[in-house]
Amino acid sequence: MNREQKNIAPVSRLYAFLLLFLLCSVALVARAVNLQVMDSEFLQEQGEARFLREVKVPTRRGNILDRNGEPLAVSTPVDSVWVNPRELLQAPEDIIPLAAAIGVDAEEVERRLTQRSSREFVWLSRRLHPDVAAKIESLNLHGVFLQKEYRRFYPAGEVTSHVIGFTNIDDVGQEGLELAYNDWLQGKPGLKRVIRDRLGRTVENVEMLRQAVPGQDLSLTIDRRLQYLAYRELKRTVLKHGARSGSVVLLDIDSGEVLAMVNQPSYNPNQPDFDSGGLRNRAVTDVFEPGSMMKPFAIAAALESGKFTPTTPVDTTPGWIRISGYTIKDHRNYGPIDVTRIITKSSNVGVTKVALQLEPEQMWSTYDRFGFGDVTGSGFPGESAGVLRNYRRWRKVEQATLAYGYGISVTTLQLAEAFAALADDGRLRRPSLIQGATNPAISVLNPRIARQVAAMLETVTGPEGTGKAARVENYRVSGKTGTSRKASASGYASRYIASFAGFAPSSDPRLVCIVMINDPTGSQFYGGQVAAPLFSAVMSGALRLMNIPPDNYAGLLAHASRKSDGSEP
Repeated sequence: MNREQKNIAPVSRLYAFLLLFLLCSVALVARAVNLQVMDSEFLQEQGEARFLREVKVPTRRGNILDRNGEPLAVSTPVDSVWVNPRELLQAPEDIIPLAAAIGVDAEEVERRLTQRSSREFVWLSRRLHPDVAAKIESLNLHGVFLQKEYRRFYPAGEVTSHVIGFTNIDDVGQEGLELAYNDWLQGKPGLKRVIRDRLGRTVENVEMLRQAVPGQDLSLTIDRRLQYLAYRELKRTVLKHGARSGSVVLLDIDSGEVLAMVNQPSYNPNQPDFDSGGLRNRAVTDVFEPGSMMKPFAIAAALESGKFTPTTPVDTTPGWIRISGYTIKDHRNYGPIDVTRIITKSSNVGVTKVALQLEPEQMWSTYDRFGFGDVTGSGFPGESAGVLRNYRRWRKVEQATLAYGYGISVTTLQLAEAFAALADDGRLRRPSLIQGATNPAISVLNPRIARQVAAMLETVTGPEGTGKAARVENYRVSGKTGTSRKASASGYASRYIASFAGFAPSSDPRLVCIVMINDPTGSQFYGGQVAAPLFSAVMSGALRLMNIPPDNYAGLLAHASRKSDGSEP
């Protein structure tokens, strides 16, 4: 091979290599043009599929307000922390500072992440304190993210807990009005499309798919001032008498609106760890035998029959009576008294003799018209209807005991509804908790008879009545004490329910208040000793707060006289 042939071989290889390089370059350019121009839409979709996400936009739950616009339940924005277990486990050194920030054991966090390593989203801690959220954000940890949520807050705490209820971790109502009106309060979360980087951080908001709709506010008939007043006095009474529980309901007679509804024991809805035994609203869910508070309704049935008037004499001698082998007693022998004094002295014998002269159907009809044996229609979840057996199944002794409040079960709210009707000339309104609710009155008793019964009830707080402790200075008060033995498996035990039902001012009734104290211990257990003073304290404060003028002119004159002669400062 000569020198020229030797030189041609390398040059040929060089040209071949250059040609191959040129062809590859052309192929790469063609592929780039194809990808960037021809198939750009496909590639964009593939890229977005890896980094484009649809995320929910949290929305505020509606506020719950009292009748004066004061907040009883509000929602505030907070942060919650979530993690991508796979990313965080790849940086195990980040687990310890994260666990320290949220106050959890690091080994527990690592165990939870390991168990859920196949997931991309795991809640670690919800509704963080703002300082904790700020600390986590400053740590800039791998696979750890914050997300906005809303937390429910209850400014009045345990004072309104049984009415308002509470929500769960997902802001869904669980008890009370939070549960009953959950759909109204909840709102609808929005939806937006965002681009997130490989660490899960949002780098761009692409578009809003659905606007968030905040929940609607709910305005209640509750007056927060009266709620505080009733709760304070109830708690004081329950503690003083060592009672198991208690309830107070305060109603506006003209509208049927519930101004206050409180119970003991209670709970703080702002704290997640509360005793489940204190959750229920006893004023609407718990029933009890009301005792002598039923006597006004038995007397109303008697007056309605035409066989009795307020002055009809009834002989209660010798202070006891036997019916079908059962003995019914008074505290003492009241002798011959009239129908009015049956109420004044709370005579079991007297009301029994009156009731047994009535047809069972007539007595049952009166009780039924006043709402006993039926729910009040307040709309509160779990409300009890109580128990009123059909008159066809009554025995003679049962008709007698029904006259003074045994053999019938009622709720505190039912009694408030019924006594409000007595105070309002026999017009019954369903109790309402929501402002603006239509609440027409239904006539359940002749107005003349209702006024006669109301006049009898005023004698209960008079000098000879059993409810003297329920008086309110400078106001005329009508009411009825109740003391009933609690039923047990072996009969009626020496445990009691002390109660008082009343309204004021007697000349033009505006407010009705029902007090029920369950199982007071110690030497005092009568309604006039335990419940009546509580009624007086609540009614006195309510009349003052609502600027209702006094009607006890004799008391006002006596008060003015004492001030003028210097005997009273």
